[in-house]
Amino acid sequence: MLRRNFIQKSAAVAALTGVGTSVFGASEVQDVKPSNSAFFKLRYAPGFGTFNELAGKDPIDQIKFCHDQGFRAMFDNGFMGKPVELQDKISAEIARLNMKLGPFVLYADFSKETMVLKDNEVRQMLVDKVKAGVEVCQRAGIKWALMVPGRYNEHTDWGFQTANVIDIMRELSEIAFKGGLTIVLEPLNKRDHPGLFLTGMAQTYAICRAVNSPACKIVDDLYHQQITEGNLIPNIETYWSEIAAFHLGDNPGRKEPGTGEINFNNIFKFIQSKGYDDVLCMEHGRSIKDKEGELALIEAYRKADNF
Repeated sequence: MLRRNFIQKSAAVAALTGVGTSVFGASEVQDVKPSNSAFFKLRYAPGFGTFNELAGKDPIDQIKFCHDQGFRAMFDNGFMGKPVELQDKISAEIARLNMKLGPFVLYADFSKETMVLKDNEVRQMLVDKVKAGVEVCQRAGIKWALMVPGRYNEHTDWGFQTANVIDIMRELSEIAFKGGLTIVLEPLNKRDHPGLFLTGMAQTYAICRAVNSPACKIVDDLYHQQITEGNLIPNIETYWSEIAAFHLGDNPGRKEPGTGEINFNNIFKFIQSKGYDDVLCMEHGRSIKDKEGELALIEAYRKADNF
């Protein structure tokens, strides 16, 4: 029996009979043969650890499992902190399977006013970070790295802070561009992360336009932007030229599609209509625990991808 078909049928049986999918032994899942006949339309990217119950904890096995289930990408916020040997193994397996690795976090300190003030020591730290990120991306074949400007300053004019962010991003983007790296800036919602400088799509778009570099773009986190401003599809259209990647998560709850108010079917259909073939990072939790939750997560993306 094909592994993907086994998982789909076991989930269906569980739903019809009311018996949890945990009755199916782990050995049955591990013994079934893989199939790549039903790739998702878009490159939804599970994080490492998403399928620990079904795939085990070895990252290479997780990549293979995700590929078997039709996923064509992975993401790892902490990729830069992994040992070089493991980075190389992951990137080699990703390349072998013709998958993509999504953005990793290059710098995101929510406690500091990192980019909004002029500080030569902070500037040098960021320059060094980007240079290190370029090395990782070149070795691993990753196109993007994520940065967050940090907190805003309560005592300084907003325009001055914005200009400082633009100035430092121009310098960092020049370094990144020469190294083949794109920095993606992430606006986050004020409810979960109060006090941060970057919160909205229009604000981030204006900064990217002012920086005016192909190495300075936006990662559109649909969970954060549903909270901050909604209007998701029109905003994707409006700011499309500066969007390089997506983060996913339903609201409320930041769980898989179908658990909240976001219509992911329509959003995914629209994104595909734009010709997008890069990564949509599944940066969210699960509504159900353990193996049952992992099965439900796959099924949720099958439903959201059915457009």
